Amino acid sequence: MRRLFWSFITLTLLACAGNSDSFTLEGDAEGFADNTKVYVYAIYGDNRPVILDTLQITNGGFEGVYAKTDKPSLNYLSVEGTQNNIIYFPENTNLKAVVYKDSMDASYVSGSPKNEAYHTFEREIASYTNKKKEQVQRFQQARREQDNLLAQQIQQENLALINQEINYKKNFIQENTDSFFSLMLLNEMVSRKEISGPEARQLVKSLPPELDQTVIARDLKETIANISRAEVGSLAPDFSAPTPEGDLLSLRDAMGKYTIIDFWASWCKPCRRENPNVVNVYNKYHDQGLNIISVSLDRNGQRQRWLQAIEDDNMDWYHVSHLKFWQDPIAKQYNVKAIPATFLLDENGTIIAKNLRGQALHTKMAELFPNP
Repeated sequence: MRRLFWSFITLTLLACAGNSDSFTLEGDAEGFADNTKVYVYAIYGDNRPVILDTLQITNGGFEGVYAKTDKPSLNYLSVEGTQNNIIYFPENTNLKAVVYKDSMDASYVSGSPKNEAYHTFEREIASYTNKKKEQVQRFQQARREQDNLLAQQIQQENLALINQEINYKKNFIQENTDSFFSLMLLNEMVSRKEISGPEARQLVKSLPPELDQTVIARDLKETIANISRAEVGSLAPDFSAPTPEGDLLSLRDAMGKYTIIDFWASWCKPCRRENPNVVNVYNKYHDQGLNIISVSLDRNGQRQRWLQAIEDDNMDWYHVSHLKFWQDPIAKQYNVKAIPATFLLDENGTIIAKNLRGQALHTKMAELFPNP
């Protein structure tokens, strides 16, 4: 009877634990002194970190108890006196953290499918990073030895490695569409132009409702829409903006047989270095139908610098600017995140090429205008 009584109590406690409205985060902290603080943060759909808790390490461990919630988040631990954060995902189940003072990179959280998947992802990306570092060292050695053939081969191998890494990321997102981390990873890949607009749009469609309604997802969908509007093969979005004379000029009014939309700024050194090349192309092909409209991302209050740069660089074509720096509405339309950036249009306004610079621009122009 006594044995049956205690068995009943044990089952009751297990049942209560299973129905608990909370979960625990238990941690082993190796190498840390007692009273070292562990800060628990959460990043919700608005992409801003919020501190949830402050724990203390005692006898090599720490523990926190948290309410279960269906609100998607990416959480992380920040340990006092260390630099690296330890990312994890609350899945309404008990979690186990292992934190190494002498190897924060090797620290991790386990105990649920999303955390195991993320831990695997970290290991794979670290492997790709190490391989790319080795390729850089091999490339530098080949250059020092003036072995150009080997250097070219290593460049091709590195390009293949980068493509493998990108494909691994895409597959991870496809296989973990319900993970908040996948949404953040997709957002990063779109920003770094590692994935096309149609591919990203398809992945966004597979998001569950709780992720689809976040601020990150909303902003991502807007970015993808802009990418799609400014991709090769799509019709270039029309725009109007003030000229140096203060008049409004539209893209349609500036178009020729072929048209280059050139995003630049007076403060952009790579832009200024590229300008003589663009001037040469314009002077050579303008009479055959090439037009250029430059969109400056100069700042408010720097109108004179913008005009002086146009004169100094002999940019004798159409110019417009809102003088709004990176907030320029045309740059946002075309999803321009870095300059110089160019879009080449045909006579119908269809984008036929992007970001042609140096010899690549001359080669394309010679293709379009075979009889100079």
